Amino acid sequence: MKLCIAEKPSVAKDIAEVLGAKKRNDGYWEGNGYQVTWTFGHFCTLKEPHDYLDRWKMWRLEDLPMIPPSFGIKLIDNSGVKKQFNVIQKLVNACDEVINCGDAGQEGELIQRWVLLKAKCAVPVKRLWISSLTTEAIKEGFTKLKEADQYNNLYAAGSARAIGDWLLGMNATRLFTKKFGQGKIVLSIGRVQTPTLAMIVARQKEIDAFVSEEYWELKTTYRETEFTATIERLKSLDKANKGLEYLKGHPFVVTSFEIKEGKEGNPKLFDLTLLQVEANKKFGYSAEDTLKYVQTLYEKKFVTYPRVDTTYLSEDLYPKVKGILEDLTIYSHLTAPVLAKPIPKSKAVFDDKKVTDHHAIIPTGVTPSPNLQIEEKRIYDLIARRFIAVFYPECKVSNTTVLGTVGQVEFKATGKQIIEAGWKEVYANDKTEKKEEGDEEKVMPNFTVGETGPHEPKVHQGKTSPPKAYTEATLLRAMETAGKQVEDEEMRELLKDNGIGRPSTRANIIETLFRRKYIERKKKNIFATQTGMDLIDCIHSELLKSAELTGNWERKLRLMEKGEYQLETFKQELIDMVTEITKEVKSNSYKAIYIAPEKSKAPARSAPKEPATGSKEGKTKEAKEKKIKEEVSIETLKCPKCKEYLLKKGNTAYGCSNFQQCGFKIPFVMLGKKLSDKNIFDLLSKGKTAKMKGFVMPGTEKEVEGKLVMSGNFNLELE
Repeated sequence: MKLCIAEKPSVAKDIAEVLGAKKRNDGYWEGNGYQVTWTFGHFCTLKEPHDYLDRWKMWRLEDLPMIPPSFGIKLIDNSGVKKQFNVIQKLVNACDEVINCGDAGQEGELIQRWVLLKAKCAVPVKRLWISSLTTEAIKEGFTKLKEADQYNNLYAAGSARAIGDWLLGMNATRLFTKKFGQGKIVLSIGRVQTPTLAMIVARQKEIDAFVSEEYWELKTTYRETEFTATIERLKSLDKANKGLEYLKGHPFVVTSFEIKEGKEGNPKLFDLTLLQVEANKKFGYSAEDTLKYVQTLYEKKFVTYPRVDTTYLSEDLYPKVKGILEDLTIYSHLTAPVLAKPIPKSKAVFDDKKVTDHHAIIPTGVTPSPNLQIEEKRIYDLIARRFIAVFYPECKVSNTTVLGTVGQVEFKATGKQIIEAGWKEVYANDKTEKKEEGDEEKVMPNFTVGETGPHEPKVHQGKTSPPKAYTEATLLRAMETAGKQVEDEEMRELLKDNGIGRPSTRANIIETLFRRKYIERKKKNIFATQTGMDLIDCIHSELLKSAELTGNWERKLRLMEKGEYQLETFKQELIDMVTEITKEVKSNSYKAIYIAPEKSKAPARSAPKEPATGSKEGKTKEAKEKKIKEEVSIETLKCPKCKEYLLKKGNTAYGCSNFQQCGFKIPFVMLGKKLSDKNIFDLLSKGKTAKMKGFVMPGTEKEVEGKLVMSGNFNLELE
């Protein structure tokens, strides 16, 4: 009897139908010489600290780092898991051969291998490796079953990832919780989670520290075309007005007129990250939701395996492309031009060297049922149009550049015209397609070098903008390139091996940060909460925060998949790092940062439990605790002007989280007097402070006393 173990009941049912195993038993299908059973997610996990040593039940600094002599696995404590595992174990012990039909990826390999290890499998194991769940793909996969040993390196990489996450997560989480959590909160530290949070916090600090500046530009309109001066932006209106007067006294002269034909290359096929980026930009879907929708489409046989990190197809897929395009009948108006000619076999699409475990996400050719959810329809449409678009001709454009002068001031204008739409025809009537910045057509008249004439100069006033907050789309891109700002698609491909996290895990990492209230959403933007910022501030070790270093670990895991790096080497590197971090944090006297969970949407911190009073030491502690509570109270109050939450703006002020529009802030120093947390709290809660000494009036050196009062227009005045 051959035993097939699938990744979930629905997949087991599909496989059973193809194999002719039609008898349903409790926990498996049977027939035609096969038994088909299933897992559902992780059945096993690495043992917890207390499974190794009883004393590791307690969270104590003196027990860190925890380094087990060897790592073991155990069943997850769940009645459903235990019941189904007993079925699998019984079948494994009675069969002649096991066929691993798990998810064809690193995580799927790990799930199934751990189950077989726990079940003490002693029979030969084969591997079903397919990229879609269509009947044709399953049949073909069973005619080409692989030896399980071919995937030993993949299993090693999955094990290394799990062990690395255990070593760092278990030790660093306990270390920082005991050092900084003060018993009020678990400070979760992760190999991928923490550098991701560090990127968000770094961007948050750039935004908070940004001070907008006004600038002025000289522009002019000549023959209904707007030109911009090529000089640096002017810092004062006076200079701009003087420039304007100068321009009014001179005619416009065309000095150069150039038209260059160019091409806009076809978009890449989707890997999971690129699909999540596109779905977030177009529909605002979270990475987790997009993964859920495309996974459902895969299980319904409409698209190929989604948890992939390549944008290429294997060369042996080329003969099947025509059939898939012909099966996309609902897109026949778009596929007709492609099918009318031989389909190009471009290296930009077909390249075995760029395909890893699976090829890019494409349609299978199975027509989607009309009762799909709207979200699933949208994701399918993205995948189908992208698949069609890669076989269209490139988009041909005409780029125009015009230079001119007004007196001694040089001006420039550019325009773009689409000559042949090419692949853009696929999106011509797509209402969800949004034009990127610089993508709009701008048709310009023909100019002659040397022509001159009157023009209409003007001054344009603008403001410098702060760095943009991350969206899920830009955060996914940053994770993919380990924080490097990369626009070129080819360069992105090269950096993928060094990205932090895997395409299949990045969505979960982001959701974990939301769930732990380290980050929050405001519309599409992602911001660090005060808890998240405090957590990163208390981590002094760059080893934990560096996206580049984490990306290097990911590269080593990929090398492990290829057999070019050893599990034991990777594990020892992690042990050394954890030991070094533990020693550093234990031996250094960092300033304590009190961190507690957010109780509401507002960034907030909680103080530790109040100490007993009575003794001198107790009173001192009580005073310290009182001071902390005063600080905490500030950040739980709202802006009196617009009712948004308050943020600490560096070392200068408390300001409204909506500062760009609201403008409210309270400086830490007012009229030469440094304000205490109590003073600021009183201003926010009561509208005034108690009487204080030490204010210095402008233009004098005389100190005066008085109360700070918040006026009706939210300005601070001395009374």
